Amino acid sequence: MFNLKNNMTLLQNKKAFLMLFSLAFTLFLFGCAAKIPDKKGGHLEYFKLEQVAKTDVDTVFDIHVKKTFEQLRLLAEKLYKRNPNAWRNAGLAHRDEALKRIFDRPKFPTVQGKSSVDSIRLAFDPDYHGDRVLAYIAGVGSMLNTSFNHTKDFYLFSTLDAQKIYNSARNIEIASWLLRTKRQESGELFLLSFSHQVGDPNQSYERIIGKIIGQQDTLAEIVATKSHRVIKYVLQSAARLMVFLPV
Repeated sequence: MFNLKNNMTLLQNKKAFLMLFSLAFTLFLFGCAAKIPDKKGGHLEYFKLEQVAKTDVDTVFDIHVKKTFEQLRLLAEKLYKRNPNAWRNAGLAHRDEALKRIFDRPKFPTVQGKSSVDSIRLAFDPDYHGDRVLAYIAGVGSMLNTSFNHTKDFYLFSTLDAQKIYNSARNIEIASWLLRTKRQESGELFLLSFSHQVGDPNQSYERIIGKIIGQQDTLAEIVATKSHRVIKYVLQSAARLMVFLPV
């Protein structure tokens, strides 16, 4: 009986110690004031609890999503500069207000109840007389967001679908083709963007859109490798077929 009491007391002491240790360790992780020097012994960086739940691949995902939406915002800025009537048609005083309406909110806005590829199509609808840049960018943005499972911060158990990401890249190719070629009955482009005139080339749009497509393709390959899934590649250019793929 004496040994049993001693063993129970010892067990209780161990449990108490583990609880205190766990509490102390948790408080350490949450301690935002705790700074850890970098590998070179230079500047000090704050330790964040969320870093414990992130792998290197998750960090790659985070950076990819951030850079992709940065490129999309840059594309929106350029389109509004070349198409000022777009934000004026919406009754806005400046293009900065138009950009805030798209990006400074929890999620991309719908346009006439449409999002993703439906919103992209709306931008080139002759019967639509609203902000075509809004319809185009919000459509691309919401489609990209869907390919990321509506997530911007990825952790250990976060999942992505490589096929959706790959399909979104092909859809952006179609969206790019529409931007370059779709014209109104008058012969004017719905949205001014690309220019290949001799002496006045403007290929900045191609570079931005190309970066987004390349980033999506790269991410799709990374996700496929991580999840051991095979991507079903489109044998013929989706842009030629003009068929948006499911995301």
